[in-house]
Amino acid sequence: MSSLSEFQLLSVLAQEMNMRKAAERLFVSQPALSQRLQTIEKEWGTRLFIRSQKGLALTPAGEHVIQFVDEVLSKQEKVKETIQSLQGDVSGTLKIAVASIVGQNWLPKVLKRFIERYPHVKISLITGWSSEILKCLYDDQVHIGIIRGEPDWKGLKIHLFSDPLYLVDRDITKPEQVLETNRPFIQFKSDSNYYQEIKDWWMRHFKTSPKKTVIVDQIETCKQMTFNGIGYSILPLITLGSADKDILKVPLYDENEQPLKRDTWLLGYDSAFQLKQVQAFVDLVKEYITENH
Repeated sequence: MSSLSEFQLLSVLAQEMNMRKAAERLFVSQPALSQRLQTIEKEWGTRLFIRSQKGLALTPAGEHVIQFVDEVLSKQEKVKETIQSLQGDVSGTLKIAVASIVGQNWLPKVLKRFIERYPHVKISLITGWSSEILKCLYDDQVHIGIIRGEPDWKGLKIHLFSDPLYLVDRDITKPEQVLETNRPFIQFKSDSNYYQEIKDWWMRHFKTSPKKTVIVDQIETCKQMTFNGIGYSILPLITLGSADKDILKVPLYDENEQPLKRDTWLLGYDSAFQLKQVQAFVDLVKEYITENH
């Protein structure tokens, strides 16, 4: 049976599918890596990878072995976390998946404080759309997920903050003026219900679609185009910290005359919250929110 170090070697090879890149990550020479792989394949009694000029490809047997390898390494990581949680110091790895907008605008200050307070904890961070964050949680890739919107989550769920939505422009001072301008409504792609909320608000108020619309792939692109006067947009307050005094922010209200807003939630499974590094992060987040409320 291969050792854990050989499992890690196979895992890196499967991730990179390239001998040179894998050798660099493992800090060994390509010939040494090739020799070790041959020894491992001999032990398994079959070829695991097919080599070609384009790189590596898994054989059918290799796919089964890598699946087994990943399961073993995942269990090893969980055992390490459990052992570390039994010890005095807060250490180990904190795995977080965060909605990109939160990762760009809110999380850095929180992580800075956390790293200063708990220098022995390693941080593993994934950013993406909220649906991708939920998948990371369901697949047990991370300890904590931070998402936007209203999550359908059965585990532990902590409300972090709400931020209002604004109509943002250099000239428009009230929503009705969007019907008069010839500049476009700039929107960013989203896989959450954010887009639908904006569409519903728009139709309730104006009963017609915008004259012109520009769709961009990132909220930061949307913001910069708006700040430069190309068009107007609807953006959450969390993104507007760098807005200069010439940027106008018009608050939006729903059908009940309540501010239109987006919620941010911290999610996780009960088992993850038992880990010291996870609980330390949650406590620090609560502390930070209380201070900045």
